[in-house]
Amino acid sequence: MNNLIAFFAIFLKDIKTYYLKPPNISWGIIFPFAWAGMFFIRTGGNMMDVMSILLGIMAISILFGTTSMLSVTITFEKKSRTFDRILLSPIPLGLIMFAKTSGAILFGIVNAFVPYLVAGFFVNLSHIHLSIVMAAIVLISIASTFMGLFIATSVSEVFEAQTFSNFFRFPMIFLCGLFFPISKLPLFLRPLSYIMPLTYGVDILHGAINHSSALPYAFDFAVLFLFCAILFYISLYNIKKRWVF
Repeated sequence: MNNLIAFFAIFLKDIKTYYLKPPNISWGIIFPFAWAGMFFIRTGGNMMDVMSILLGIMAISILFGTTSMLSVTITFEKKSRTFDRILLSPIPLGLIMFAKTSGAILFGIVNAFVPYLVAGFFVNLSHIHLSIVMAAIVLISIASTFMGLFIATSVSEVFEAQTFSNFFRFPMIFLCGLFFPISKLPLFLRPLSYIMPLTYGVDILHGAINHSSALPYAFDFAVLFLFCAILFYISLYNIKKRWVF
């Protein structure tokens, strides 16, 4: 019970301190809303165009929203030494970090559904497998958040976190199959695509939205789970090695 109370105390503190601030609300809701509306209007309501754009906006909104928020907030708290006080509390480290990442995961899920709701005004979304889309969004949000956690625990300064984030994010956007199939990439780049978690999340979304997944759902979900576990474990290792004293 004490651990549950501690979890919600950390979670609610982060939501109030970081995620409900006006700049973050504009980034998480207004910006994806405006971005989605602009692209969907430009398509003229064409079903195929809206579906292809929707998938990309959802994935990119999650990736940038979660990694940007978490890598900066964790690094900032460590720099200001407020994070040290949490680490000294009698709470399991894994629970602390899960509480610290839950706000970013929720932020990513909200980011993804903003363009989805906007798309509903332009085309009929009844053919979409919503349960699979929701599962994919949750896992992509978790994987992206844990990537942000890994970045935050690997650097010391906020500007380093932003630079390190871009090192992962931009190659991932172009190699994960969002803009063109992985099969059309040069042979030497294809192995890089399959070591990126977003590749498997995007493949699930392709199947659920456009019915064109390249891999079985079970394999995509299993690999995403594996990425989440590995990134979280490495992040905890970095904290124990560099921050806990």
